[in-house]
Amino acid sequence: MGSNNHGKRYHNPARLALIQRRLFVCAGLSCYNPVFSKKDGIADLTMMKNTATLLVTCPDQKGIVAGIADFLYRHNANILHADQHQDAENGLFLMRVEWDLSDSAINADNFAEHFTPIAERFSMTWQLKLGQKSTRMAIMVSQYDHCLVDLLHRHQSGELACEIPLIVSNHRHTERLAAYHGIPFHYIEVNRDNKAEAEAQQFALFDQYGIDLIVLARYMQILSPAFVQRYPQRIINIHHSFLPAFIGARPYHRAFERGVKLIGATSHYVTEVLDEGPIIEQDIARISHRDQVEDLIQKGRDLERVVLSRAVRWHIENRILLYANKTVIFD
Repeated sequence: MGSNNHGKRYHNPARLALIQRRLFVCAGLSCYNPVFSKKDGIADLTMMKNTATLLVTCPDQKGIVAGIADFLYRHNANILHADQHQDAENGLFLMRVEWDLSDSAINADNFAEHFTPIAERFSMTWQLKLGQKSTRMAIMVSQYDHCLVDLLHRHQSGELACEIPLIVSNHRHTERLAAYHGIPFHYIEVNRDNKAEAEAQQFALFDQYGIDLIVLARYMQILSPAFVQRYPQRIINIHHSFLPAFIGARPYHRAFERGVKLIGATSHYVTEVLDEGPIIEQDIARISHRDQVEDLIQKGRDLERVVLSRAVRWHIENRILLYANKTVIFD
């Protein structure tokens, strides 16, 4: 249908011009829509119900925005938000478009059929995400519970619009916390001798609960290549340093020994190379010569909580596009 309608005259050219103008303005810096406005960093998730989000990556060229606007107009879609980014060095165009599905003539079942001609025309790689599909998120944690506590609080308050059907840990320290929130807790011991067996148990749980996203909330185990390959771009980690500085273990101790004046935290997607996956979010705090290792750890934990929660929220809200070991975070 998308290709058959291409080139037809529109009965309401003024409406087409309006929707194209709206898309061009939204793709800039001044788009405001109450559905996606944020107050104190919290999205109004209650209104993000019957919507669809299109994430596009393709070679940069003329006509992409107009082509998508034309497509959505012809299928009676009301654009709620749009943003774009051009990577001049790599010649890439990246875009996020979100629209209301209430009166739209396209849905998840027929979208690919209608959109394929445009995608092929511009050599697009694309994903369609539905607002009504809730992300099912598993949290993995070891002994330190500060990131877990923060995620559970934000989930309970409605800031993280997802489901948390289970918590997995190699320690029992957070079992009571999980019980308090009514979330099933699964203790799986991990050591050098049983790592493959332990991960097999974890895989079985993730399959059983239909997990979409795995969050490592200070889970202090290195995942095997098989684990990472099983869940590509679906594992988010928090590392307690401003990467690429101080990769690996004991970053606060090494930062103290180095005499740094800034410490940081980094949330990133997990790849097979330790702490080198695409970075989603980072933040820093200033320290001084008066701070001891314990002070760095305390200040760093505050950063870890905020940085991880931002990354998780942006993933849940389908605001992230990955390319060349980088991320684009759309507003």
